Amino acid sequence: MGLKGLVQLFCIVVTLVSVCLVQLKAEDAYKYFTWTVTYGTLSPLGTPQKVIMINGQFPGPQLDLVTNDNVVLNLINKLDEPFLLTWNGIKQRKNSWQDGVLGTNCPIPPNSNYTYKFQAKDQIGTYTYFPSTHLHKAAGGFGGLNVYHRSVISLPYPYPDGDFTLLIADWYKTGHKALQQSLDSGKSLSFPDGLLINGQAHTTLNGDQGKTYMFRISNMGLSTSINFRIQGHSLKLVEIEGSHTIQNMYDSLDVHAGQSFSVLVTLNQSPKDYYIVASTRFSRKVLTATALLHYSNSHSPASGPLPSPPAYHYHWSVRQARSFRWNLTANAARPNPQGSYHYGKITPTKTIVLANSAAIINGKKRYAVNKVSYVNPDTPLKLADYFNIPGIFSVDSIQSLPSNGPASAQIATSVIPNSLHDFIEVVFQNNENTMQSWHLDGYDFWVVGYGFGEWTPAKRRSYNLVDAVTRHTAQVYPNGWTTILVSLDNEGMWNLRSAIWERQYLGQQLYLRVWTAQKSLSTEYNIPANVLLCGKVNGHHHP
Repeated sequence: MGLKGLVQLFCIVVTLVSVCLVQLKAEDAYKYFTWTVTYGTLSPLGTPQKVIMINGQFPGPQLDLVTNDNVVLNLINKLDEPFLLTWNGIKQRKNSWQDGVLGTNCPIPPNSNYTYKFQAKDQIGTYTYFPSTHLHKAAGGFGGLNVYHRSVISLPYPYPDGDFTLLIADWYKTGHKALQQSLDSGKSLSFPDGLLINGQAHTTLNGDQGKTYMFRISNMGLSTSINFRIQGHSLKLVEIEGSHTIQNMYDSLDVHAGQSFSVLVTLNQSPKDYYIVASTRFSRKVLTATALLHYSNSHSPASGPLPSPPAYHYHWSVRQARSFRWNLTANAARPNPQGSYHYGKITPTKTIVLANSAAIINGKKRYAVNKVSYVNPDTPLKLADYFNIPGIFSVDSIQSLPSNGPASAQIATSVIPNSLHDFIEVVFQNNENTMQSWHLDGYDFWVVGYGFGEWTPAKRRSYNLVDAVTRHTAQVYPNGWTTILVSLDNEGMWNLRSAIWERQYLGQQLYLRVWTAQKSLSTEYNIPANVLLCGKVNGHHHP
C-alpha cells in the first residue's frame, strides 16, 4: 500500500473513531433539571384541595431518559416540611446515596435544595418517582420516569407510533396532613374517595387509526390494586418494570400497588371514541376512573357499557400473574444477550421468610415484619454506617424466619445484614386476609412463585426456575405467599418495604445491608460531596 493509501486508511479510521466517540458522548449524555416543589390548589375529584406540584405541574414533569443517561436534578423544596423523592424501580447501581428514602438520605429542609446525581443504566422500561416522606404521596409529587433504548440496542417489537404514560392512583379528598394525623393517632385510613388517571377524573388520549401505541401503566396509589382495560382493544404485554416479556395478549391487567406495565395497543377498530377504564380490585366498593381513547378520524363519542372487570376471585389474578414470562431471546438494556448466567441454576445463600402482621403497640395500630415494627431514626442508616455511629440501627432485632408465639410486636430500626454477591431466597408470607405488595429498592428480582396457605420448602417444586420475569414490586395474595430470588450484586443500604403506604408508614419495612469489607469504586461510589447531614451525623465533616 502506497503513502496515499495509508493516508486514506488513516483518515477512515480517524473518522470512524470520531463518529463512535460522538455517538457514545451523545448517548451517555448528561441531562440537567431543576425542579421546584410547591403546594397548589386543584380539584382532582371536584373538591378544591391542597396538592403537591413540581414546577407547577400535577402530576409532576415526566422524566424521559435514554439508558446510560446521567441525571443531575436539583430539587428545591418550597413546602413547609422536609421532603424527599425516591426513584421507584431505578436500580441506582453502586449508589444508594441517591435512593431518596429516609434510611439513606436526610430529608431536604424547607426552603432548601438537594441535587440528585444518578445514571439510568441497564434498565429500559417504565418507572415512576414519588415522595418517600410522611404522607406526601397522598398529595401528589409523583410522576412518570421512562427509560428508552439506545440506538445500538434493538427492541423485541416494532417501534411504536406513539407513547402514552398513564399514572393511575387512588385518591383522597382529605389532605395529606390530616391523613397522617389519623395514622399517628392509631387509626387506619378510610377507603379512598376515587381514582385518578394522570391526576384527573377524566382525560383524553388521541391516536390515529391503524397505528400502534405504547401505553405505560403505573399504579401510583396508596393502597388498592387496580385493573386496567380498554374498550374493544387488546393489550399486548411487552415489558414489566425493566424486563422484556413474552408478548401475550390480555383483555385487562391487574396492576398492584407500586407496579408498572408496558403494553402495545393497535388502533384497529372502527373510528370512534373508546373507554379506557381503571377500577379497583378486591374491594367491596368498586371505584372507577375513565379516560377516552380518541381516534383522530372519529366523529362518534364513546358508547355502550364500560368493559367489564375480570372475575373478583383471587385465582384469576394469580393465573394472570403466573402467565407473565421473561423474554429470554431479547436483549437486555445492554447491546448483548442475557448470557449464560441463569437464576434457576444457582443455590441460594440463605432463605429469608418475612411475615407481615398488624399489631397494637402502646395502644396504637402498627404493622410489623416478623413481629418487628420499623421506626425511622433521626439519622439515616446509610450515614450512620458510613460514619461508624453505633446505636442507630439493629442487625439482630429481626429474625430471618417468623417466630411462633404471641402476636405482640416490638419497635426497632431493623436491618438484615448480607454479603455482597449473596444470592438469596425471600418468601413473603401473608397470613392476613388483605392484599399485600412488596418493593425492594436498588434491585430487580425474579418472582418465581405464588401460592396460598403456609409456605414450606416443599413449595419450591412449584417455582418457575426457567423464565420468571424480573421486577421490583411483587404482590402477595391474602392468606398466601410469594417467593422472589435476588442476586445481591449492588452494595449499599436498601429499603425493603410495603408498597401499601399506610403499612409502610406504620412499620412494615426494613433494610437490607449489602456489604463487603473490600472498599472499591467498582462496588460502591463515594459519599457525595453535597450530602445532607442530620441527626447524629450533623456537624461531621463532609467528605
